[in-house]
Amino acid sequence: MTKLQIQQIELNKIVNRDFGKVAVILEGRDTAGKTGTIRELTHYLPTNKYSVSLSSKPSEMEMMNWLESWEHKLPNENQIVFFDRSWYSRAMVQRLNGWCTEYQYEHFMENVLEWEAQQEDVQFIKIWLSISESEQERRIGIRKESPLTSWKFSPNDAVALSKYDQMSVLKERVFTTLGEWHSIDCNVKALGRLGVLTKIVDLLK
Repeated sequence: MTKLQIQQIELNKIVNRDFGKVAVILEGRDTAGKTGTIRELTHYLPTNKYSVSLSSKPSEMEMMNWLESWEHKLPNENQIVFFDRSWYSRAMVQRLNGWCTEYQYEHFMENVLEWEAQQEDVQFIKIWLSISESEQERRIGIRKESPLTSWKFSPNDAVALSKYDQMSVLKERVFTTLGEWHSIDCNVKALGRLGVLTKIVDLLK
């Protein structure tokens, strides 16, 4: 039995008892592997025990009421919600690409922890999928050229590498000021997925 299978069994044991409300936040650079990691995490979970919140372009109303717009996506009792990007995109990709204003960014930084504290009984697990600049460049190249993944390629991917250091600065501010974050090395996808799963299991035991 592989280490990944062992951890998948452990997660299944957890979700088959009362475990409360759990929000697993996965953030990372483009191509870090958030979607594939969630697919691996949920592969053997009972469908009534989890849901997945996928990244999408927010409406103008959602941009104006940023934190409040996420409240209906938070977990119910004995449910895990996996967030493929989350409200923290305001502090990282939105800020990086100029999609939010300076005021919106600073307002988020000042208020997000209080907002999270107001979400009754929700346990937030915040994970950063870490990849090196060279690995991101390699994955972007594969995404662009492969007929299976070229649909994922976007203009944002094309400029991601030029903003690698800027993202590092934004990420470090989040890490140092906004609660406990767990960074997992995902340069090797299989090891990264095992690392994420192991961290979640350890925190929920």
